[in-house]
Amino acid sequence: MTTPRPIAFLLGSDSDLPVLEGAFSALQELGVGFHVRILSAHRTPDEAAHFARTAKDNGIQVLIGVAGMAAHLAGALAAHSLLPVLGVPIDSGPLRGEDALLSTAMMPPGIPVAATGIGKAAAKNAALLAVRILALNDPAIASKLEAARSAEREKSLAKDREVRARFGC
Repeated sequence: MTTPRPIAFLLGSDSDLPVLEGAFSALQELGVGFHVRILSAHRTPDEAAHFARTAKDNGIQVLIGVAGMAAHLAGALAAHSLLPVLGVPIDSGPLRGEDALLSTAMMPPGIPVAATGIGKAAAKNAALLAVRILALNDPAIASKLEAARSAEREKSLAKDREVRARFGC
């Protein structure tokens, strides 16, 4: 039996892959499967639209569009699917991702896209937001997410204890 892969990352370019390393690691640590495709809203529009239209039938529950400059990959996906779509703007071009953020966040009424911030930390947050969406209907994923949050809390409290001991607080 193959592992379900309910999240799909669609990238406008393979140059965007390094930005997603933290996102991929977070999902692997949580045991949540995912797809990764290079499908551009501009260079391969038919293939990107087909992927979005058939995603639900292929077991995908959340689409994550990743693109830089003023590309609107997440918006193009949202135009062809009723699945939740998250957009990750890439820090590229002369505007360092601000144009990508605006083209992702400023969608016309009726075609929503949830936009994250720009860059690597935002990509990890997009992955974790996708997991939160999945956790609404999957108790096993919810349990893994709760355990990960608890582990992060414990790490933070350990650092607090260390700094308090160091400074006698």
